[in-house]
Amino acid sequence: MIVLVDTPIWSLALRRKRDQLSSRERQLVETLAELIREGRVQLLGPVRQELLSGIREEAQFRKLRDYLRAFPEQSLAAQDYEEAAHMNNRCRAQGIAGSAIDFLICATAQRRGWTILTTDRDFQNYASVLSLSLYLDSASS
Repeated sequence: MIVLVDTPIWSLALRRKRDQLSSRERQLVETLAELIREGRVQLLGPVRQELLSGIREEAQFRKLRDYLRAFPEQSLAAQDYEEAAHMNNRCRAQGIAGSAIDFLICATAQRRGWTILTTDRDFQNYASVLSLSLYLDSASS
């Protein structure tokens, strides 16, 4: 199973110090590390951009950029963007709002049969309307 990892998970692992993490957050970082070791992680360009945005020090930016380059980027097609818009419309009709990037993550994962790993509770709301597979393990309960 391929797992599409959302920005909050990467941020826990790459932008926070381990001693600042709760036990649940440490478990999520360990889950990410295991998925990386197993070669099951996918990273989308918009998530890469979110991770690299807001870094003030050039050296830190380059270090993170170079680390993330180890993860191949999934090419997105017009159908991914179209499905993201359709998902957004379906959720809005049910009173659930979300960001364009969130719906692009949803569409990309759904179209490819991937699971989404995130701490963003909005994805649980999206899943109540959309057919999404959210990565659940002991760390996310």
